[in-house]
Amino acid sequence: MHATSAASFGSAVRDRRRSLGLSQQALADVVGVNRRVVGELERGKPSLRLEIALRVAEAVGLDVRLVERGS
Repeated sequence: MHATSAASFGSAVRDRRRSLGLSQQALADVVGVNRRVVGELERGKPSLRLEIALRVAEAVGLDVRLVERGS
């Protein structure tokens, strides 16, 4: 998957969380944030802190990579 927006990133996290059988609360507990934060990330809230988004991605086993765009 190629996430090009906060919404597509959130959707990828939600799909992966569900495939792992985790609730939003369980994921929030692992990451150390409130369940509301996980919900906002999954809905694509653009103002969410990058640090939290990266920790959530790591917790569900998703890699976030920065790759130079080709010409």
